[in-house]
Amino acid sequence: MSILIKSVELNGQSTDIYIEGNRIRHIAEGLDLVADAVVDGHRKAVIPGLMNMHTHAAMTLFRGIGDDMPLMPWLTEKIWPNEAKLTDDDVYWGAKLACVEMLKSGTTTFFDMYHKLDATIAAVEEMGLRATLSEACFDFFKPELADRCKQQISRRFHSPASHSSRIRLALGPHAIYTVSGALLQWAHAFAENHDLMIQMHLAETADEVSQCRERHGTTPVRYLHRLGVLSPCLSLAHVLHVDEEEIALLAEHDVKVVHNPASNMKLASGYRFRYAEMRAAGITVGLGTDGCASSNNLDMIEVMKLASLLGKAWRNDPEAMPCEAMLEAATLSGARITGFDTGRLAEGCLADLCLIDLATPAFTPNFHFVSNLVFAANGSCVDTVICDGIIRMQNRKVAGEEEILERAERIAHTLVKR
Repeated sequence: MSILIKSVELNGQSTDIYIEGNRIRHIAEGLDLVADAVVDGHRKAVIPGLMNMHTHAAMTLFRGIGDDMPLMPWLTEKIWPNEAKLTDDDVYWGAKLACVEMLKSGTTTFFDMYHKLDATIAAVEEMGLRATLSEACFDFFKPELADRCKQQISRRFHSPASHSSRIRLALGPHAIYTVSGALLQWAHAFAENHDLMIQMHLAETADEVSQCRERHGTTPVRYLHRLGVLSPCLSLAHVLHVDEEEIALLAEHDVKVVHNPASNMKLASGYRFRYAEMRAAGITVGLGTDGCASSNNLDMIEVMKLASLLGKAWRNDPEAMPCEAMLEAATLSGARITGFDTGRLAEGCLADLCLIDLATPAFTPNFHFVSNLVFAANGSCVDTVICDGIIRMQNRKVAGEEEILERAERIAHTLVKR
C-alpha cells in the first residue's frame, strides 16, 4: 500500500509526503510518484499522530457515571462495583468506542491499563491503532491474589504473541494502595527480564501520600525507590504530589511521567503538576486523558490546552508550558515512553500522522499554527488519520463507527443495570 499526500502544510510550507508500506519514504515538494491512494492536502496541515500515554480505553462505557466525586469514593462506590460485572464483550465494544473517539480526535497511539486484556487487543487490532496494552493488576495485599496475578502474567508472556507489531504488551500494577510491595518487586523483575514497560498510578492525591507515610513510613516515590523498582521501564501516571528530591530520584532512574490534567482537575486530585522541574531534571513527560469516567473524553488536543493553561495559572506565569512544548509532549514524548518509532514527521519513521482542516474558524487567521491547534481548536479539526501507513479516517469518517456507537450505547446501559 502506498499513499501520496499532495500540497499539505508542514512547518508553514507546502510539501508532499509519500508513504510506502508503514513508513514515510519521502517528504519533498512536487513529488511525482505513483501511489495506490492520493490525498489532497490543500487547506490542511500535517502533524504526527497524537499519543495518549495514560488511559483505560473501555471506561468509555462509564462516561458520566460518578461525576463530581472524590477519587476513592468514586472508585469504591461507582467504578469497581461496575467493573466487577464486565464481560469480554463489554470491554471489546467499550475499547472499540474508545478507538473511534481517539481516531476522530487525532490519536494514533495509546498506553492502556484495563481488565480483560484479550478483548482490548482484539478491538485495537481491528481498529488499526498502535498501542501498548497492560492488564490492571491488583492483589490488595493478599498473597493468594498476588500468586494469581503472577500466574496470569507468566502464562500470557510465555505464549507466542498472536497480535501484530502495532501492539505491544506491558504490565499494569494499579497503584501502591492496591498492590503489595512484593508484587511490585516481582513485576519489576519480570518486566526487566522480558523487556516490558510497566504502567501504574502514583502520587495522585494528598491522601495517597498520607496513607503511604502511615503504612510505609515514607512518600510514594521514595517507597518505590526503597523497593528497587524505579527504572527506565516504569511509566507513572499523575505524579502530582512530589518534592525536589523525588523528582531527582525519578530522573536518576529515567522513570517516565504522564500528566493527566483533565482527570486531575475533575477529581480535584491536585493541580500543581511540576512540569518545568521534571523537564529540567531530564524526565520524559507525556500527556494522557485518563479514562472517560474521570476525564469524560479522549481528546488529546483538549489535553494539550488544559495542561498549558493549568500550568500557566498555578505558576502565575504566562510563559510556562508553551504550546510547542505541549505538542511535543503529546507526540515525541509518547514515542520515547513507548519505544515506537513515531511522534515525528521524518523520512523513515512509521507513518502515523494526521491532517488538520485549516478551513475552520479556529485556524483563521493562521498566524501561528501550533498556537491555534493547542489553544483554539479541539479534536473536531482532525480530517484524516493515517496509522501504520493505512488511512484509518478520512473526511472525519471512521469505518463502522455507527455500529460501534450503537452497540456500545446498548452494552453500557445493560451493564450498569446488570
